[in-house]
Amino acid sequence: MLRTLDIRDMLIIDQLELTFQPGLNVLTGETGAGKSILLDSLGFVLGWRGRAELVRQGAEQGEVTASFDLPPDHPAHTVLSEAGLPGGDELILRRVNSRDGRKTAWVNDRRASGEVLRALSDTLIELHGQHDDRGLLNPRGHRQMLDTYAGVDAELSAVRAAWTSLSRATKAREAATLRIAEVRAEEEYLRHAVGELDKLDPQAGEEATLDAARRTMQAAEKIKTDVARAGEALGLQGAEGMMSDANRWLIGAADRAEGRLDEPLSAIERALLELDLAQRGVQDALDALTFDPAELEATEERLFAIRGLARKHDVLADELGPFADDLRARLALLDDSEKDLDDLLRAERAAQVTYDSHAEALRAARAAAAGRLDAAMASELAPLKMERAVFRTDMTDAPAGPEGRDAVAFTVATNPGAPPGPLNKIASGGELSRFLLAMKVCLAQAGQGGVTMIFDEIDRGVGGATADAVGRRLAALADGGQVLVVTHSPQVAALGGHHWRVEKRQDATETTSTVVPLGADERVTEIARMLSGDTITDAARAAAMALMDS
Repeated sequence: MLRTLDIRDMLIIDQLELTFQPGLNVLTGETGAGKSILLDSLGFVLGWRGRAELVRQGAEQGEVTASFDLPPDHPAHTVLSEAGLPGGDELILRRVNSRDGRKTAWVNDRRASGEVLRALSDTLIELHGQHDDRGLLNPRGHRQMLDTYAGVDAELSAVRAAWTSLSRATKAREAATLRIAEVRAEEEYLRHAVGELDKLDPQAGEEATLDAARRTMQAAEKIKTDVARAGEALGLQGAEGMMSDANRWLIGAADRAEGRLDEPLSAIERALLELDLAQRGVQDALDALTFDPAELEATEERLFAIRGLARKHDVLADELGPFADDLRARLALLDDSEKDLDDLLRAERAAQVTYDSHAEALRAARAAAAGRLDAAMASELAPLKMERAVFRTDMTDAPAGPEGRDAVAFTVATNPGAPPGPLNKIASGGELSRFLLAMKVCLAQAGQGGVTMIFDEIDRGVGGATADAVGRRLAALADGGQVLVVTHSPQVAALGGHHWRVEKRQDATETTSTVVPLGADERVTEIARMLSGDTITDAARAAAMALMDS
């Protein structure tokens, strides 16, 4: 509920503080007194898009503060939580508009964006007038209004959940179909490539091993002769033979050398051992350098084959194995595709059946509610002097979606025998206002009230008993809630629980607008003015008192 509205330096308002009450709050005043400025200011603090120039002439900035009472279950708490803003049982919105056009907003003393303000406003305020494009004139909102009347939250939740499951199942089936189609288009290539790779069976690190072996064999012919010569020089015809002779000669002389040859003999023995190691190493090298030319040819052939496949598939030689595994997996997908696709199709069909079931249940609930709404509207239109008008809720098929597959449109026929048509083409401004009011009463009777409703001259163009009926329905809407109505109708004003008069004041330098709360006697005077004009007669006062007592 809107509790207070504080306006400073906005348009022709210098400073204004208003405290609103539960029930029917009535604002009256002469044309041009500034009633629309109140709505502009309230719309400004709620983030609505409106006039570009709002700052009062001569002021540096304009400011509006609005406070709301929030019960624990109010949907504004969800908006605050999602925006990371502090909550509580009171919500304070403040917005400043500087002279250069900059706008800054706070929610419970925290900076907030205009988007957050608008999200909050959707939970706090409903503004309605003769040209209410967010209500009956907007066919896109008719289904939501019917759902609100029908109270089908559970059915809608079930349909949304089923739609989500169906969408996921459809996307999974479509993705699998696309993947299979892509693989099938390259099936011949995959099978040929996998066959080549399986036949060659390249191993990780094999290229480096083959390359080293190839280089070794290529170099063998160049070094084998020198290695063989070194082997001969170390053998019996070379170093081994000469050292053996020297060892034998020294052993023969050692007995007569008085020990002088012991150390040389030990050194020769050690040298012969090292020489033996050198001979074995040379022989091993000769054995390694001895190869079959066919082996070199086979090594080169495999090395070139591995490198050729790597170039062909644009991968490193060591990645040919994992690459082959990937190709085999793609082939496996193709080979298993029929079974996988069948499973996905069955899942999609099951999800479709579930969605159809919930959508049909929602359609049945909507259809039943449409009949009740048409009857309720007929009951409400009769006292509004539209007993001959026919309001009808039409339901047609619509593309399936998260809110079912029903299109809803409200049509009316204002004259007997006339074909029904869209509200904005059939109803006049005054008639549209009464249709809107009747709809709001029906929604409130269905337990769908809760927000503060503002009606801007919704009674324009009606008078007498019809205006009285409008006022009584506004009062009924306000029972247990809060309604603000800007009105020129004395019948409506007389039914208000709280009454303010908007006045324009002029002095030598400026024009300002203010709002004055009215007591009982002042209300009589104001309603008498609305009945008789500037000259207030005793008869007008008596008529005003009669209206207030009725």
